[in-house]
Amino acid sequence: MSAGLFDGVLARGRVRDAVSDHAWLQAMLDVEAALARASAEAGLISVEDAETIAAACGAAHYDPARLGEQAASSGNPAAPLVKALTSRVEGPAAGHVHSGATSQDIVDSAAMLVAHRALGPLLEDLEGAAAAAARLAGEHRATVLPGRTLLQQAVPVTFGLKAAGWLVGLDEAIGRVAEVRAERLAVQLGGAAGTLASLSGRGVDVLSGMARALGLAEPVLPWHTIRTRPAELAGALGEACGVVAKIARDVALMAQTEVGEVAEGAAGGSSTMPHKRNPVAAVSAAACAAQAPGLVATLLGSMAHEHERAVGSWHAEWRPLTELLRSAGSAAAWLHTCLEELEVDADAMRANLDLTHGLLLAERVSTELAPELGRLAAHEAVERAAAAATSVEGGFAAALGEQPEIHGRIPEERLAELLDPAGYLGSADVLIDRALRAHDARKERA
Repeated sequence: MSAGLFDGVLARGRVRDAVSDHAWLQAMLDVEAALARASAEAGLISVEDAETIAAACGAAHYDPARLGEQAASSGNPAAPLVKALTSRVEGPAAGHVHSGATSQDIVDSAAMLVAHRALGPLLEDLEGAAAAAARLAGEHRATVLPGRTLLQQAVPVTFGLKAAGWLVGLDEAIGRVAEVRAERLAVQLGGAAGTLASLSGRGVDVLSGMARALGLAEPVLPWHTIRTRPAELAGALGEACGVVAKIARDVALMAQTEVGEVAEGAAGGSSTMPHKRNPVAAVSAAACAAQAPGLVATLLGSMAHEHERAVGSWHAEWRPLTELLRSAGSAAAWLHTCLEELEVDADAMRANLDLTHGLLLAERVSTELAPELGRLAAHEAVERAAAAATSVEGGFAAALGEQPEIHGRIPEERLAELLDPAGYLGSADVLIDRALRAHDARKERA
């Protein structure tokens, strides 16, 4: 498959090839081969005929572009493919091509097969990103930096805890995608209207054989117009992209010139500014992930299928599903690169902590004073000191002493302890351990 103009950014990694036109075509042919072999297992056709059909099911023998043109007359690409396949099969086996199936059976089963194959490399990239996040969490459990809420400095946290948060998000997304891949990607076989009437009472046997041959789940009954499976796949991919986008956004914000807390090991340049060191992997991961919500919405909006066959809603799924898999795969690949090569500047993190000369510890001082002053009075007194800190020589510490309610209540040595960011990290270390243990446990279960 030739690369498109935007593929270097928006179609990174191996998922791109796994959802190509060639991949779709091969998946459809694999379904036809599985149908023939399952029919032979069920005693409906001979093994020889099944193998003759399967031998003709190589994508190299067919032209996706030509089949796409021919699809206009039937409304789907399976119909012209069946004609082309039949003409290639020699002898009496040609009469058994596509026997018992309808076009939607082939395309739906192929969609599940394409998704199953594409989710393999996608999950590998998410796993790589999770492994990098786990390493960062362990290595930087004591690296203190400002916690930020509403993009303003809040209280001290550790970079290890931030990375542990990334890890938990990735682990949960991986678990959901893996669950959908293992349990919800099912073969489709229902025939003309979901009754399997043309398979001489052996339809369920053929269905079971196809599921085994393709490595897909076996559904309770045909799901032609019950679209929970594509919807769950879309939801899992959208969830994964949301996690990727959050992490990519964090990295991009931390890599800002004025912040400088992280940098990408292979940062990119600018076409006009020689000095730029852009976080290209984070930017690209965010761009790919940003496409997911609209594609997920299209797939969810296509769930309403009329009676036993949809009027357009089924057709509306094909392209957004392909694009969602490609975008999610690219987002995962970029994030893997981003976190694996991430450079952490602990000194910059500490310098940013010191910018406000202790204001990040206002909550801690207020908590210290609450038993004597009461929670609200302590909060208000510390709030006044914080507001005056920038205009008082000696900063926040001095401003605290100028508040009548606070003056003399906190010894100087104790105040120095209260204003040490490393002393106000709560359960950060314990939480990091919990995240790492949960990650290890998930890996063991996988």
